[in-house]
Amino acid sequence: MRSVLDLISVALSGLTSRVSRTLLIMLGPIIGVSAIVAAVGLTESAKGDLQADLAELGTNLITADAAGSFGAQNPSFPEDVVERVSSLSGVESVTGVRALDGIITSPYDAATTYYTAFPTPVLTADPGFLEVMQIELLSGRWLNDFDYENGARVAVIGVDIANEFNYLAGDNRTLLLDGLEFGIVGVYDNVRLADAFNTSVLIPPLAADNEFDTGLETNTLYIRADPERVEEVEDNLPIAINLGGSEEVNTSIPSDALEASAKADSTLQVIVASMGILALIVGGVGIANVMSISVIQRSAEIGIRRALGHGRGLIAWQFLLEAVAVGFFGGLAGVGVGIFIVVFASRIFDWTHVLDPVLVIGSLEFSSHSMGVPTVYLLGMGAALLTSVVAGLYPSVKAARLEPLETLRLG
Repeated sequence: MRSVLDLISVALSGLTSRVSRTLLIMLGPIIGVSAIVAAVGLTESAKGDLQADLAELGTNLITADAAGSFGAQNPSFPEDVVERVSSLSGVESVTGVRALDGIITSPYDAATTYYTAFPTPVLTADPGFLEVMQIELLSGRWLNDFDYENGARVAVIGVDIANEFNYLAGDNRTLLLDGLEFGIVGVYDNVRLADAFNTSVLIPPLAADNEFDTGLETNTLYIRADPERVEEVEDNLPIAINLGGSEEVNTSIPSDALEASAKADSTLQVIVASMGILALIVGGVGIANVMSISVIQRSAEIGIRRALGHGRGLIAWQFLLEAVAVGFFGGLAGVGVGIFIVVFASRIFDWTHVLDPVLVIGSLEFSSHSMGVPTVYLLGMGAALLTSVVAGLYPSVKAARLEPLETLRLG
């Protein structure tokens, strides 16, 4: 036991006596491990916000669009489509909207030319829109029964278009739709599952029909289904909408796009983590080179120890322990740097930082815990140690082979 402690003490003194050199060869493990931890942690933190949104908004929203077979130029569903879909087993709620083509929206007359080139979407919406889309009003009110029954010229606008129009909460403001004034009665918050609504203007269907002769039909449905029966409802929607006819219905699940984005983040995670492993390998080459030079520089020390009776194995273990110490402390520092990067970047981008990350390589998912420490950190530390051991083997063997007389020539 005493000899082991002496060996560790000699190895550590060899590192601490040359602090600048030790710090330089530790850079490889530090950069490599911090890159691995940061890559995994940042992608998981980015997905943390996504998962929070999906948990809040749900993955049971389905969209259905009328295809061209419902009408050559302006395809739309039958007027009773909402009632048809509502009666479908597994459907919890339905709302219908209609996109109005060719409507020029502008905050005032002088801006009409600009907004003709950069049009703002105008849609009709029914009373159930906010509930189905799970949207909060930021100011004002939603369209009421009077608006729907009388075709009132009123509009509720998305938060992005409100900011663009410099609309302030409580303002008694109007906007122009094809030169007709519509009063702004409310502003709604961001719609994460349908970003287009953030820059849209929503008006009552009867107002659209009275002023622009659009009809009362809808061309897009948003359906909330039983979470356990989403695929079943999606498959049955075309039959319920066209009653078994030949008309096409395009269906999709908006949350799938967000989940696909999360998978793309996982691919990026593996790429950056691979670059971290490459940095570890390069760092290992640096450790081998520096320690090989160190063997020559410390030849006198090696010769004296050999002359005092230290065997080849003891000399080899000393240099191998120095390499292991570099890998251990470099890996530990790399984990700390990686965690700092994750927390710092998460605060900048307003993410929920995840310090219990998951590393996905192929079909393997490393997310289990060992002694309360996330496996990703252990993998990083293990990679740093393994690289250091491999890099330290050659210098250790080289030092062990030196003879006392040969050290005099080298020294």
